Amino acid sequence: MAETKPNKLPKRDEIDPKYKWKLEDIYDSQEKWEEDFIKVKELSKEITGYKGTLGQSADKLLECLKLRDHMLSINDNLFVYARMRKDEDNSNPTYQALSDRAVALYTEVTASISFIEPEIISIPEETLKHYMDTNSELQLYRQHIDEILRQKKHILSQKEEEILALAGDMADAPSDIFTIFNNADLKFPFIKDENGNDVELTKGRYISFLESTDRRVRKDAFNALYDTYGKYKNTLATMLSSNVKRNRFFSTVRKYNSSLEYSLDSDNISVDVYDNLIDVVNKNLPLLQRYLKLRKKALKLDELHMYDLYVPLVQESKKNISYEEALDMVRKGLEPLGPEYLKYLEEGFTSGWIDVYENEGKTSGAYSWGAYKTHPYVLLNYQGTVNDVFTIAHEMGHALHSFYTNKTQPYVYSHYRIFVAEVASTVNENLLMNYLLANTADKKEKAYLLNHYLEEFRGTVFRQVMFAEFEKIIHSKAEQGEPLTAQSLCNIYKELNQKYFGNDVVLDPGIEMEWARIPHFYSSFYVYKYATGFSAATSITKQILEEGKPAVDRYIEFLSSGCSDYPLNLLKKAGVDLSTPKPVEDAMSVFEQSLNELENLL
Repeated sequence: MAETKPNKLPKRDEIDPKYKWKLEDIYDSQEKWEEDFIKVKELSKEITGYKGTLGQSADKLLECLKLRDHMLSINDNLFVYARMRKDEDNSNPTYQALSDRAVALYTEVTASISFIEPEIISIPEETLKHYMDTNSELQLYRQHIDEILRQKKHILSQKEEEILALAGDMADAPSDIFTIFNNADLKFPFIKDENGNDVELTKGRYISFLESTDRRVRKDAFNALYDTYGKYKNTLATMLSSNVKRNRFFSTVRKYNSSLEYSLDSDNISVDVYDNLIDVVNKNLPLLQRYLKLRKKALKLDELHMYDLYVPLVQESKKNISYEEALDMVRKGLEPLGPEYLKYLEEGFTSGWIDVYENEGKTSGAYSWGAYKTHPYVLLNYQGTVNDVFTIAHEMGHALHSFYTNKTQPYVYSHYRIFVAEVASTVNENLLMNYLLANTADKKEKAYLLNHYLEEFRGTVFRQVMFAEFEKIIHSKAEQGEPLTAQSLCNIYKELNQKYFGNDVVLDPGIEMEWARIPHFYSSFYVYKYATGFSAATSITKQILEEGKPAVDRYIEFLSSGCSDYPLNLLKKAGVDLSTPKPVEDAMSVFEQSLNELENLL
C-alpha cells in the first residue's frame, strides 16, 4: 500500500494482504465456524444437565467447571472471529449477521451456565474447602471459587441469574446502536487540507488534522467534526442515557450502592481508589494549566483554542514514518525487556497478528483482542505519525500480555482484569520514549519527544480522569433521579473542561459535544484504569531500566499471571501498591520533571 494517504478511503479488498490480520488462524472457512457454532449449542444443552448436582461431590463440580471452560473457549473463538470480521467493514451485511448470531449465542451460553455460581454459593463453605483439599484437580479453581464467594451477597437466585443472562443481548443495545451509528452511518464532510485539496474528514484522520501546523485546517476539522455530532445530539444523548440506565438497573438488582461500586467490585477495587485518583489529579491541575500556558507561549498565540491542543510545539523532522520503520523503532525501544519478549514481539509483527490501515467501514481507533486458543490480534488505523508508532508499542503491550497469560494460565484465569490491562501497554510506550530520548542529541528532536510524552501523559492521565469524573457525575445524577438530556450532558462536560483547562484555553462551543463521540463511555468506569495503569507502568519502567533482569523477571511473571490473583495483589508482586495515592503522586512528579525539561528547551 502506498504510504501517501489517499483523499478517499480505500475499500477493504484494495488493501494489500500483508497489511491485514489473518483471521483464518481462528477459522479458515465459514463451514468450520458453523461447525463450532453447532457444537457450542450442543454443549450449552449438555451443561444444563449438571443443574442441581454441583453439591453432590467434588467430581461433579470439577466436571461441570471443566465443561464450562471448554465450551466458553470455543464460544470465544466464534465471538471474536465474528466481531473482528465485522470490524474490518461495519457496513458488510454478511458479517453484521454473523456478529449478531455470535452475540445471540453468547447470550444463550451465558444463560446456560447461569446456574453455576448460585449453586456454588449454596454449597457450605466447609464442604467446598473439603472438595478442594481432597481433589487435586479442583484445587486449580480455588481462586475462582474464592472470588465467587467474595461476591456472594451480590449473586442472585438461579432463576434470577438466568433472567439477567437472557437480558444481556437487550442490555447491550445502547452500545451496539452507538457502534453502528458511529462507525457505519455517521459521515463527516470534506474539508480543505493545507494544500487546498478536498479531503474527507474521518475519525481516523481527525487527530492528524488537529496536528496540522495550518491553524485553519485544525479549526475546520474541529468544527466539522463537532457540528456533525451536534446535529444528532438528542439521539446521542438518548444512547448514553440508556447506557447509564442499564448500569443503574444491574447495580440495583445486584444490591450495590451505586453503578460505580458495582463496576469496581468485579476487580475487588474500593471506591476510594477511584476517588483518590480524581482527588490527586484535581490537586495537580495547576501542572496541566502550566503546561497549557507553555503551549500558548510556544505556539505564539494570543488565544489558545481547543483545536490548538494537539499540534506539536516542535515539529517532528520526519513527517511520515513508514509502517516498517515504525516496527523497527518499537523493536529497539523494547530491547530492555529481553530476548524472549523480543522473539514473541517479532512473531506478532510477522505472523498476521496486525490489521494496519484504515479502509471504508473499518472500526476506528486501535485495540488488541483475541481468543484463548489462538494468538492475539491488533487492529490499527495507521497514519504514519510518531503517535501511531507509540500506538503500535501500546497495542503490542496488550497483545504480549495476552500471549504470556494464555501460554501460562488455564482458561479460567486467562482473562486478565481490565484494571491491570493498561500497565503492559504503557510500559511499552515508556520504554520506547526512553529509547528515543536517549538516542538523540538534537535539542529540537528532544523537545519534540518531551512534548509528545507530555501529550501522552495529558491524554492518558488528565484527560482520562476528566472522563472518569464525567462518568461519576452523570451516573450520580441519574441515581438521584435527574434526567440526562443533551443540554445537561453538554453543560456538565463544559464545566469539567473549564475546571481542567483553566482560563488560558478558549472553550470553543463544539467541545461541549465531545462526550458524544467517546466509545469508552459505553464501557462504563473503564477509563480511570488508563490513569492508574499509567501510574503503575511509570514505576515498573523505572525498575526495569534501573534493575535490569530481576525487574524484567518480576514483570514477565506479572504478564503471565492473568487473573490468578486480585489486580492490586498482582501489581504489588510487580513492585507497585495502587491501594495508596503514592503511585499517582509519583506519576505527577514525572510529569512535572518532564515539563521542567521542556520549559528549559523552549
